[in-house]
Amino acid sequence: MRAISARHAWGRKHAWGSAACTAAALLAAPAVAFADTGDLSAREITDKAQQELLDAKSVRLDLEQKGKDVAKGDPVAMNLALDQDGNCAGTLRMAEGGGSLKLIKQGEKVWMKPDLAFWKAQLPGGQGEAAADIIGDRYLYGTTDDPMLRSIAETCDLNTIQKQVKGESGGATDLKKGKPTKVDGTRVIPVTGRDDGKKTTLYVAAKGTPYLVEATSVGAGTNSTLKLSDYDKPVPSKTPSKEDSVDVSQLQGGGGQDEGGQDGYRV
Repeated sequence: MRAISARHAWGRKHAWGSAACTAAALLAAPAVAFADTGDLSAREITDKAQQELLDAKSVRLDLEQKGKDVAKGDPVAMNLALDQDGNCAGTLRMAEGGGSLKLIKQGEKVWMKPDLAFWKAQLPGGQGEAAADIIGDRYLYGTTDDPMLRSIAETCDLNTIQKQVKGESGGATDLKKGKPTKVDGTRVIPVTGRDDGKKTTLYVAAKGTPYLVEATSVGAGTNSTLKLSDYDKPVPSKTPSKEDSVDVSQLQGGGGQDEGGQDGYRV
């Protein structure tokens, strides 16, 4: 079969980072909480909550988003543990039958394990099924030198998310503090506000370190829910064995480029 360009086979490059960007937008909104605050002002508490996130060496993000602004092939859900060194482990699920995949990154090494629906959505004709047959119940393995794996692995960059959080700080307005409640067993203070025409609700730990536990965004276009956990816990470092991996070179062909000069893949 003819070589498929990386740009064609793997959709819009921004799609892989869209979930992370949504996470950053939610995280950027100010938060207020009763966290052993003493005589601290609301702004001082807000600064502390944000600083905890900016200082986090690692975190787990569990994001779900839905709505008309979620394009076909974009991630609609992700559950990723990621750190400042670019390591990550978790899953991504695509919109409208686009399938899902498991993703592991350690340094420059990347493993991904797509399901059949993902392959069929990404590769035209029978190539998706052929790729799935080649890989089977194994991981596709390579490094960030490969454009396909590099594009997917960009989701793993906690530093980028933290920079976006810092750059977008203070976006929400009309903040209102609600009554204490619980999120997944953690006592939190909900804070609602408006940001870019959407209602945001932030749930911040009420005692101890003022971690952001959950953030929701509701409005025209896309609704998002983001949960955060495992602050500063190491990203799982277990990687697939050689027997459970297929080198990405087995999907490459034709000198690595197609007619348009793009890196090519074929099966």
